[in-house]
Amino acid sequence: MEGESMPEVTFYRDEALPFLEGKHCTAEDLAYQRHFHEEYSVGLIDAGHTNAWCDGEQIQVEAGKMISFPPMMLHACHPEPDVEWRYKMLFICPDWLQGLEPAELNRLHIPFLVGGGKNEACRERLNRTIGALAGGGSPLETETALIELVQALVDPNENDLGHAGSPGGREQKYVKLIKDYLQANFTERVTLEQLEQETGISRFYLIRLFKKGSHLPPHAYQNLLRINHAKTQLEKRRPIVDIAAEAGYYDQSHFTKAFLKIVGATPRQYAMSI
Repeated sequence: MEGESMPEVTFYRDEALPFLEGKHCTAEDLAYQRHFHEEYSVGLIDAGHTNAWCDGEQIQVEAGKMISFPPMMLHACHPEPDVEWRYKMLFICPDWLQGLEPAELNRLHIPFLVGGGKNEACRERLNRTIGALAGGGSPLETETALIELVQALVDPNENDLGHAGSPGGREQKYVKLIKDYLQANFTERVTLEQLEQETGISRFYLIRLFKKGSHLPPHAYQNLLRINHAKTQLEKRRPIVDIAAEAGYYDQSHFTKAFLKIVGATPRQYAMSI
C-alpha cells in the first residue's frame, strides 16, 4: 500500500549451527498477535518500548531491557506507535539446551529478566552472539558466545559472573585435550560439538573449564594459533590471500582485521617489515 513503510527484518543462520537462528528487526509500527515459538527465544529491545503480553501477564519492556519466552509459551508484543522500534532475537532449539543441569533449565522458564546486573550481563552476551552470527564469525565463536549468554541467564546470582578460580589437575587434563585438538585442527571450522566428542564433557561445562584454565574461550585460542601460523608464512613472502585461506579465514578482510587486533599491524605492514 502506498505510504506504508514495511518493517526491515533480517535473519541470520549458520549451517554448522542448525539449532540457532538470529533475527534483527527495525520498524516504526510492528505488532505481533498472540503466538508461540517451538524454540526458546530471548531478545533485546534496542530502541522504543513495548507492551508485552506473556501467558496472561502484561509487561512493559523498555529500551535496553531483555525479554525471554520458554518454548510454547503464548505471548504478544505491541510496541508504542510512532516510535522507532528496534530489537534483536535469538531462537534456540530446546534439544541444544539439554546439556544444562535440571535446576538451570528450570531457571530459563522466566519470561522477563528483571535484575539490573543480570540484564546488563545478558545484554552484552546477546549482542556478542548476534554479532558473531551476523558477521561471519566461526561456529566456535558464535556457539561460545551463546553458551556464555545462557550461563548468564541461568546464574542464580545476577551479579556474580566473574572469575571462578583455577581448574584442578583432573580438569587440566580436559584443557590440554582441547588445546591439543585446536592445535591439530586450527585451520578448520571447529565446533563445540567436536570438542564435546573429543573430551567427553558437556559443552556448557567445557566453556567454563577452558576459560578457567587458559583465560581465553576456545575460539580466541584457535584464532591465536591461526595468527601465529600466518606470521611464519608471511616471513616466507607468500601471498597474503593464500595465507588467509590456508589459516581458515573465509576472506582476506576478516584475516586482516583479526591480524591487526593481535599484532598491531596489518599483514601487509608486517610482511614489509621483515
